[in-house]
Order: sequence, then structure tokens, then C-alpha cells
Amino acid sequence: MSTDVSIVSFAQAPNVRATHGTTNGVEMLVPIMKEALDNVGLSKKDIGFWCSGSSDYLAGRAFSFIAAVDAIGAFPPIHESHVEMDAAWALYEAWVKIRTGEVDTALVYGFGKSSAGQLRRVLALQLDPYTVGPLWPDAVSIAGLQARLGLEKGLWTERDMANVAVRSRAANANAQVHEQVTADELLERPYLADPLRKHDCAPVTDGAAVVILAAQDKARDLCERPARIAGIQHRVESAQLGARDLTTSPSTVAAAKAVNVDGVTLAELHAPFTHQEILLRQALGLGDEVVVNPSGGPLTGNPMFAAGLARIGEAASRLRPGERAIAHATAGPALQQNLVCVLEGGS
Repeated sequence: MSTDVSIVSFAQAPNVRATHGTTNGVEMLVPIMKEALDNVGLSKKDIGFWCSGSSDYLAGRAFSFIAAVDAIGAFPPIHESHVEMDAAWALYEAWVKIRTGEVDTALVYGFGKSSAGQLRRVLALQLDPYTVGPLWPDAVSIAGLQARLGLEKGLWTERDMANVAVRSRAANANAQVHEQVTADELLERPYLADPLRKHDCAPVTDGAAVVILAAQDKARDLCERPARIAGIQHRVESAQLGARDLTTSPSTVAAAKAVNVDGVTLAELHAPFTHQEILLRQALGLGDEVVVNPSGGPLTGNPMFAAGLARIGEAASRLRPGERAIAHATAGPALQQNLVCVLEGGS
């Protein structure tokens, strides 16, 4: 019989423009793993399953995730797995592991040193290798194409996009983006990749995040108010940019339909560009009554391969008893793959 799974602890490293640490993330992971374990009074030997999310392409080395295991230690022996993408998908794997009854606890972590190398060039490696990849279009330019299509369809305006940036900065005044300005001031600034300006794009960020999961019965012993995972699903769309409508997100719609997002009051959306937050709100059917990205979201700190997991942790940490929240993660160009997680606050 499958069992309910809850989030009992969350910790993340400071989101910074660059760190002096190595690309395997060990320096970032050691303190936040300790923080997450200490939050619930567990030790490493109490964790039944470990799962991580990162990218060897981003790290610039083969099997960087194996080097990251140094943050866990050589003893005691662990049961470990890894996904070559955002750690939100590692959380999905860990959720399945607990649901099947194989373990009753899991620790999920993601890390990325985006400042190493050329991030835009690295992200081009995820594109179709035959027709798009050889052109080396960068992630910001592809997002600019998506934003332009939405503008021409009347789905959003540049002022709408600027308002998203203003709200995100106000929500997280301590983030990398310290400057608090008005939408009018932002709209006077030059384009970075027309129609995107600098404020429309998430900053390059080094960071890491850790989430601890537990079976429902054990979760109540570990945490006063565990956040129950009421549903989690992910869907993917074509890698061919010309084969899909970039102004919609059918994969987000399908994932949300599969988990029932009715009654949510809070949403943490993994939208690295301002227009993508608007697009996701439309795809998820979120009204003005839903508080979106109270953490500031990726626009105030977007550590590659950890930002999606952080959205789940941020949503869980803000849930009050009886509330429902959405946490969203994305991977691939122009919202190609999307994961939707619905959380319920415990009493």
C-alpha cells in the first residue's frame, strides 16, 4: 500500500553571483545538509534514500555528482541516486521511493555553480542537436522570442513584465537584486535581448537547496506541521521549438490537471523570465487572490538545478494549517518540461 509523503525540512545556501568553491557544490552543501538534518533532529544514518540534481555540463567535469557525495561522507554507506536536471525531479524520484514503502525518509539536494564557464553556451547544449543546437542560440534569446510572441498576441505587455520584476524585488529585498525601482524606471532601460531587459531575466546565481521527505506517520514525529504532498506530476513537450506554441504551456496545464490545483492560496513558480511568470499563471488558472512567489522567486536568485527544488521548499515553509499551495519547476528551453507539486499544510 502506498503511503502519503510530507516535507519536513528545507534549507538553502545563500543565492550569490559567484562563489569561490568548487563546481561539485560540496562547500555549499555541507552546511545546509547539517541545517536541514538538525531542523528535524536526524543524523545521516537516519536517511533511507539520498537523491540529487545537478549537471555535469554546468560543472564542466564528468560525474560531478559523485564528487558531491563528499558532502555526505564515506560512512555510513548510503542508498543514493541522481538526476541530470533540476533537483525538483530528484524530489519526484524520492517521493516515489517512499510511496512504494522501500524507505520512510529521503534527503533531496540540488546544486549549481552557474558562474563557472559560459552559462548561455552551456544551456544551448540542451537544444535539438541537429537543427537548433548548431546555431548556438542562448537561453535569453530564446526566451526573448517567446516574450515577443506573447506581446504580439496581446497576452502581456512590457509594463506587465516590469511589474512582475518590481514585485519580485520587493518580496526579497536581501537578494542579489538590491535596487528597488518603479516599473516606469525599469522601462526606460535598454534591451538585453529585445523585448527583454536585464530586469526581465533571472540573475546568474550559484546556490544549493536541500529538502527532507518523510512518510506521513514518521513526519508527524519529526515536524510540528509537515507539508503533505497532495499530488506531484510532470509533463514534457517537444524539443523542437517550432513544433509547439511558445505562448502556451500544455505540459503545465496537463500536470496541473493531474494533481488538482483547486483552492490554492500560494504559488512558488520557477519562472526565470518575467513573461514566463505571467504565462504560468495563465496556464495554472491562478487568480489575483493567489500570492505568487512571496520568496521573490527566481528573478531574485536562480541557482541552476536547485531553483526548482527551492520553489517546493519555499512553498512548504510558508504553508499554514489547512492551506494549499502550488510549487512549480521547469527544465529545458522556453518552459519545455514542467513539474507541478500541490502541498497541503498540516495541523
